[in-house]
Amino acid sequence: MDHSNHVRLAPTELTTETLDGATIYGADDHKVGHVSHVHGMGPTSQIIIDVGGFLGLGAKPVAVAATDLEFMRDEDGDVHAVTTWTKEQLEKMPEHHH
Repeated sequence: MDHSNHVRLAPTELTTETLDGATIYGADDHKVGHVSHVHGMGPTSQIIIDVGGFLGLGAKPVAVAATDLEFMRDEDGDVHAVTTWTKEQLEKMPEHHH
């Protein structure tokens, strides 16, 4: 997917309401997970990503800094993010506990 024409989100848009369920694309532009929930607001927030699993089962929640993700909207207005992390790197991160 070519993300170059997608509109980047403003820091004030980095909220649970906007980001919940957003697809995360990894370094190889493959889907690596989805946003589970957000701790905090804006660029200092932590984004909890469900990585792996199948149809929501067996996914592992990991926490990453909002600054490690580049959130944007595609031509249809759907929010998604790009990261330099690979799925394998995310799966090796410690599991996030609520």
